[in-house]
Amino acid sequence: MAATLQIPLSGLARALVQAGRLKEAEAEALMAQASEKNTSFIDQIIAAKRASAKDIALFAGETFGYPVLDLSAFDDAHIPATAIDRKLIAAHRIIPLNKRGNRLAVATSDPTNLRALDEIRFQTGLAVDPVVVEETKLAPLVAKYSESTEDALKNLASDDLDLEFTDEENQAKADEGATSEVDDAPVVKFIQKILLDAINDGASDIHFEPYEKFYRIRYRIDGVLREVATPPLAIKEKVASRIKVISRLDISEKRVPQDGRMKLVLSKSRAIDFRVSTLPTLHGEKIVMRILDPTSATLGIEALGYEPEQKEAILHAIHRPYGMVLVTGPTGSGKTVSLYTCLNILNEPGINISTAEDPAEINLAGINQVNVNDKAGLTFSAALKSFLRQDPDIIMVGEIRDLDTAEIAIKAAQTGHMVLSTLHTNDAPTTLERLKNMGVPTFNIASSVILITAQRLARRLCTCKIPLEVPVDTLIDAGFKEEDLDGWTLYGPNPQGCERCKGGGFKGRVGIYQVMPISEEIQRIIMGDGNSIDIAAQAQREGIKDLRQSGLLKVKQGVTSLDEVLSTTNA
Repeated sequence: MAATLQIPLSGLARALVQAGRLKEAEAEALMAQASEKNTSFIDQIIAAKRASAKDIALFAGETFGYPVLDLSAFDDAHIPATAIDRKLIAAHRIIPLNKRGNRLAVATSDPTNLRALDEIRFQTGLAVDPVVVEETKLAPLVAKYSESTEDALKNLASDDLDLEFTDEENQAKADEGATSEVDDAPVVKFIQKILLDAINDGASDIHFEPYEKFYRIRYRIDGVLREVATPPLAIKEKVASRIKVISRLDISEKRVPQDGRMKLVLSKSRAIDFRVSTLPTLHGEKIVMRILDPTSATLGIEALGYEPEQKEAILHAIHRPYGMVLVTGPTGSGKTVSLYTCLNILNEPGINISTAEDPAEINLAGINQVNVNDKAGLTFSAALKSFLRQDPDIIMVGEIRDLDTAEIAIKAAQTGHMVLSTLHTNDAPTTLERLKNMGVPTFNIASSVILITAQRLARRLCTCKIPLEVPVDTLIDAGFKEEDLDGWTLYGPNPQGCERCKGGGFKGRVGIYQVMPISEEIQRIIMGDGNSIDIAAQAQREGIKDLRQSGLLKVKQGVTSLDEVLSTTNA
């Protein structure tokens, strides 16, 4: 008859038996199962539903006189992971919590595992202080800190990706003499997966951010930054080098900011451009990648969120033979997409279109795009002067920054060219005052500018939106009139969200616009040296909605929430 393998009870198992929490035979069976399955005794107790992880942690702390810690309230960014060898973390399921002087606090779910404590004491040369934690909260940290950097990246980038970069990458490798470190296969896969996920999630920017204790990656989705990954800190140099190689930047230069661009080929019919910016910080190079999807310029003017009368006014203005159309708003308000949507409408074989940008964000076939380069002397004004000798029909200037550029653009608008450009102002009326403050004569402004669009972007409510009850006084204070309060439902984001919005309550963004054609009366105000308040009052008399009124209309339509409009527009 074969002898049964007798496994001695551990200190914790014996204490549970003595306290009457387990029968001795039951404890022995659980110990045997743990040995066969190569798991811990505590895992077996939890699996058998004999006690919860929290009950075991409280019992062990009270019985053996050790402090108990809730790991969910502990910031794992401060974990001194290198204090203990990764193999010991995996073998003994112990995480270092804090090192002070010659003492090391460690998290364990079983403080009676004296062998583990002795090995750590021997390996570190430090006095070890156990802190009892719940096994279910300890396990994810053990998995995170016990795996190697390469394993972590392989897990993050485990999907097979059928992506490729343009031929510029091969040239960049040759130019920079890229090392095998940069070509580390897990890092390559990891970066590809981050880029692909960002595109699929509809992100506009990707942030790679190194800090002293951790490394994180965030996406800007619908105007809000969201953390998507915290890869091992050890890979920050490899990630930065790889991105710089692809973007044709100098991988040996880490002391000054650099700007570059790259293209990711998704298929034969689709490629995505990225604008790359590096910034030296205290703990490494922060990299921000702006995703420039050419399809955003081909969505059509209907998809941007213009009201019917606003759309009609813009289309009428851009199809005029000459004049200036200005788009204003803060950085990230969608000005570039609006301009390119107009250019795409005007882009026909019989039209010559030239653009000067810093830099060109969206590549469109059939349009002559120029990147300004101030260091080389190719400024906006220099590019504009050159355009006028190139027989243009339509000119787009990325931004009017100074009097020289403004004067040449206005001259072009007055001599038979359609000019489109942007300015950084709060609304349409203040744009005219900004041009005047630059030094542009009022008669030139009045005779050249034919339409101004001010815009903001608000998050669009997801389909899981819910109706809200809001006091009438709140609606009146927001800008609604009493006669506007009946016949519609106010919606807000669903706090639980859904799979489509991933719990955020919002999905996508919609434009809020103030579209102001320059009427004869507004021209008279400009010529009479009127200010932006006078112009705004006249625009209201002509029925032009300001940004707040356009936003409130989107609230009535159930497109966005009242809080979004209040936060993105001025009263």
